[in-house]
Amino acid sequence: MASFAETAPDEVRFAWAGGPRTWVLGKIDKSFDKAFGAPVKWIAFASGSDVLSLFAANEIDIARFGSSPAAAGIARNLPIEVIGAPEIIATSERLIARKGINNLKDLEGKTVAYPANSTAQYAFEAAIKLNHVDRSKIKALTLKPAEIVAAWQRGDIDAAYVWGPFTQQLEAAGGTQIFATQDLAKQGVLIFNNLVVRKAFADAHPELVVKFLQVFQDKVDQYKKDPEGSAKLIAEHLDIPFATARDTLAGVKYPSINEQLTTAYLGNSQTKADSQIAKAYKDTANFLVDIDELRKRDVPESYAPHINTTFLERAAAAK
Repeated sequence: MASFAETAPDEVRFAWAGGPRTWVLGKIDKSFDKAFGAPVKWIAFASGSDVLSLFAANEIDIARFGSSPAAAGIARNLPIEVIGAPEIIATSERLIARKGINNLKDLEGKTVAYPANSTAQYAFEAAIKLNHVDRSKIKALTLKPAEIVAAWQRGDIDAAYVWGPFTQQLEAAGGTQIFATQDLAKQGVLIFNNLVVRKAFADAHPELVVKFLQVFQDKVDQYKKDPEGSAKLIAEHLDIPFATARDTLAGVKYPSINEQLTTAYLGNSQTKADSQIAKAYKDTANFLVDIDELRKRDVPESYAPHINTTFLERAAAAK
């Protein structure tokens, strides 16, 4: 158990992608800083591979990013652990294509871009495989989200799998959605954004990690109570169109702390080995092996030991 004498760090370093997400409400009103008794440093990243590099370099403490790069980071023995899974990706990540490309099969012979080591890449590869499209006939480019928009404007790519607000930018430039990550759920593929912490940070500041989860949930609750008002605040803060913020925020499902502690999501200390998310990590890792993103010998037998639900359990008990 944490001592009440737990000393606040000089700062807490968050990795964030800069887009519209509920926890940005805590950036706006400094709820995290107030709860921690320490300033938060928000460190921007473009894709999951950036987050893994930041963790490896000991430059961040907590990150909200995708399940696919998290599965890869754990397999590569980064000193991190999963502490939450508060966002199930539905329509916030989508495949946008040019006019004349109406389905996945039409991508054969075309060029598609996605951010490297991201949930978008995983969703794209899974969609292609599950829908029996000939992957060898598709040219893939790994680009950062802003680079994807630039490549689209130059005419270098025919389609892209990415998240908001970049999806909306592609649509404004003539693109049309042909697939969304929620479509994979029908085929048993769960893709989500997880909360991940550096183990050394969690060991040194367990009470702070609990507070982080509580504030994160408070901001989800704030959004659910007033989606339009929350989207307006976030849009103004990020200087993006209101509709972009509203639609991106609405493209995610938000299981509560108590819901996350069920086997439908993370489970708890006793049940996490049988949870859907532990299974999803293993499925993701095996898929990354199939596309040569991971080595089979690096994939853990189970991801359950890398999921620490004790912080969520304490946050739930404090409600």
